[in-house]
Amino acid sequence: MKKSVKAALLSALVYPGMGHFFLKKYAVCAIFSCTFSVPLYFIISGIITKAEHVVEQIKNGEIPLDIAAISESLSRSIVGVDVQELNIKMYVLVVIWLIAIIDSYRLGHAKT
Repeated sequence: MKKSVKAALLSALVYPGMGHFFLKKYAVCAIFSCTFSVPLYFIISGIITKAEHVVEQIKNGEIPLDIAAISESLSRSIVGVDVQELNIKMYVLVVIWLIAIIDSYRLGHAKT
């Protein structure tokens, strides 16, 4: 398998920047990994915060221990600006990931 394809697959399937790591481009690997990790952190922390809020409501008896009630409470907690903000963060993740894939393929192709 060509280095360019292997690098692109590593960036696509493992984590953005891993193709650059394979190509020994450590600085670029760190840049892509960090820029991908920051929005990912904010997405995960937001989800965990909302989940903790629902758990507290269940503990306090505000929400019955029922799948439908829990699902409804979660869907009500994610409205308006939160959805837009989450969509923007997801688009940023996808764009960073695609750029990492394309760049690792380009660098791998240039090395051969």
